[in-house]
Amino acid sequence: MRNHESRLSKRVVSVPPSGIRRYFDIAATMDDVVSLGIGEPDFVTPSPILQAGIESLRRGNTAYTSNAGMIELRTAVAEMLTRRYQGPVYDPEKEVLITVGVSEAMSLIMQAILDPGDEVIVPQPCFVSYTASVLLAGGTVVDLPTYAENNFQVDPAAIEALITPNTKALLIGFPSNPTGAVMDRAGLLEIARIAEEHDLIVISDEIYDRLVYGDHEHVMFAS
Repeated sequence: MRNHESRLSKRVVSVPPSGIRRYFDIAATMDDVVSLGIGEPDFVTPSPILQAGIESLRRGNTAYTSNAGMIELRTAVAEMLTRRYQGPVYDPEKEVLITVGVSEAMSLIMQAILDPGDEVIVPQPCFVSYTASVLLAGGTVVDLPTYAENNFQVDPAAIEALITPNTKALLIGFPSNPTGAVMDRAGLLEIARIAEEHDLIVISDEIYDRLVYGDHEHVMFAS
């Protein structure tokens, strides 16, 4: 039998398999188990969204859009971010890009900014695509451990200790998948100070911005 793995690139072979997906597959074979393996809500897509999608298809919106996505959607995204988080005012023509989820966005970002040997600091544990996107772009992942006793908070001092001349970027995600950690404004301001001082790109994954509970609030990093 042909060894197909020998035909794969070293970059692909270096990507570890997803532990989250393994637990998801195991849970799917069991009864009376609540799976917390995948970051998605437990309700079906709301009817207004379904109807809007159907109506769009009936209007013939089934062809290619611009590479950046429909300008109407980009404009709505820019306005929502400014309104909801009092964040920067984004130019939808030049500063907003629609992707098929965060995984594609991460892949595009890493391909755009990384050269071989560039380092990206990634808090651990993290969403599986973070590590994969860096490795597939030829970059090096520098693990930043977080700990349960500190509610998996990212320690800004620990970030600074990991910075080298090869550090290109810092990848953060809040609320975090899989830990659920939420950073407050003071912590994010300190991270912003470090990034500015060391000229680092900060990639902030905020896809779970509305899944925040209790006294916590989501703070948009760019704000």
